[in-house]
Amino acid sequence: MNPVHDNRWEENANPRTDAYYDDEIESHPGEREMSFIDHLEELRWHIIRSVASIFIFALAAIYFKDFVFGQVLLGPTRTDFWTYRMLCKLAAAVNTPALCVDKLDFILQSRQVGGQFTTYITTAALAGLIGAFPYAFWEIWRFVKPGLRPSERRAARGAVFFVTLLFMSGVLFGYYIISPLTLNFLANFKLDESIANEFDIGSYFSILATLTLACGAMFQLPMVVFFLSKAGVITPSIMREYRRHAYVVILIIAAIITPSTDLISQVLVALPLFVLYEVSINVSASIERQKQREWEAGRI
Repeated sequence: MNPVHDNRWEENANPRTDAYYDDEIESHPGEREMSFIDHLEELRWHIIRSVASIFIFALAAIYFKDFVFGQVLLGPTRTDFWTYRMLCKLAAAVNTPALCVDKLDFILQSRQVGGQFTTYITTAALAGLIGAFPYAFWEIWRFVKPGLRPSERRAARGAVFFVTLLFMSGVLFGYYIISPLTLNFLANFKLDESIANEFDIGSYFSILATLTLACGAMFQLPMVVFFLSKAGVITPSIMREYRRHAYVVILIIAAIITPSTDLISQVLVALPLFVLYEVSINVSASIERQKQREWEAGRI
């Protein structure tokens, strides 16, 4: 007597759900067996490798001290800096001599016994952070990625590339545009001609690091909106509704991160953020359209 084959499970099975479940299992081999301690151990090694990469780049900055400090970090203090040369060319083209920066009326000093050495180490660490950012972020992303669903991973494909691109673009914008213009304003601003500008090197490098890193962080706005839109936290309609409020916040942020009352520097910080906000609206709208297509196809 042949056993009766019970096909009720086959009749009620959802092929799409089963395939999705199989995809989950195949995409996370062995992850179900990992304990909480195992996850912590894995995270620890990702962090160790990230910190090690920063340390290596910091050592490289120390080794190439003459180039990193003499040419790159102190570049905006010299009138032959790329930004100042471009401004002088623009001044000649539009016949506006005031745009040309041909004098930076200040000197750098170290007023503390260990001032130069302390600045040397901290600035090298910051240079290491910027240089190692792509690899460090990739290490953290390697830890986060296996915990995402297949659809989420497909949607986040290229995240490391775009995050790195936006961060480096912001750093370059802060270094080549905001920092030299802010320094030029502060160097030439005087309450009275009898007061000389003698800046401490710690203050100078602090301003340079603040402006470059702040711009690098703010340029991540489209990626932040991307993930918040995927999570359903924000929608393009909300961003359009609060556009004016966002612009006011951007102006406030620009006024905070530019350590001067120079209106030009504040506007130059705010303008790319306005553009990035509009780009972020389009990113959010694209995510909303994608969710709508998946809903109509029955995938969500």
